Amino acid sequence: MVDSILQYPIFGAEIKCPHCRQIIPALTLTDTYLCTRHGAFEADPKTGELIHLQSGRHWRRWEGEWYRQHTHPDGIRFEIHEALDRLYTEGYKATKVIIASRYRQLVSSYLERSKPWRGNSEVKEAPRLYGLPVEFSPESPKEPCWEAINFNFNLEKQEGVSERYPYAFKFFE
Repeated sequence: MVDSILQYPIFGAEIKCPHCRQIIPALTLTDTYLCTRHGAFEADPKTGELIHLQSGRHWRRWEGEWYRQHTHPDGIRFEIHEALDRLYTEGYKATKVIIASRYRQLVSSYLERSKPWRGNSEVKEAPRLYGLPVEFSPESPKEPCWEAINFNFNLEKQEGVSERYPYAFKFFE
C-alpha cells in the first residue's frame, strides 16, 4: 500500500493560493497545485518555495502565510507601501520598518539618506523609506522567519494617525 501523503507535493493535499487565498488542490503524483483563477503553482522540494508557473514569481511560507520573494526593488517598495496604507486605515502609524537583510542590496539605492546637520559628519541617522527609519533584520539562524518574511513593522507601530500622512506622495519619488 502506498502512503497517501507521498502522492502530494511538499505542502500537502491543498494550500491557500498566494494571490486570492482560496483553497486550491494539489495534483496527485506531481509537485503542482492548481488555482482555477491563477493557474498552476509548482512546489520546489529543494528550496521549499512555491513558484507561479505563468509569471515565475516565488513565495515562501511562514506560519501558514505566503510571502512573495522579490527580485526587483519596486516590488518590495510597493508591498511596504500597501502595508503602511493598511496600517493607516486601521488607525495606526508605523514608527520604523524592519526589512529582511536579504533585500539590503536590492533596496539600498532607494533609501533616503539624511545629510549631516551643519557639517557634522559624525551624526549618522538610520536610512529612511517613506519617511520612516529603516533597519535590516539580523542574519541570525535564531530567527528563521526572516528567510520567508520580507519586512515587519507590526512591532514598530503605535495607535494614532500621523499628523501628515507620510506615505502618500513619496511612492513614485
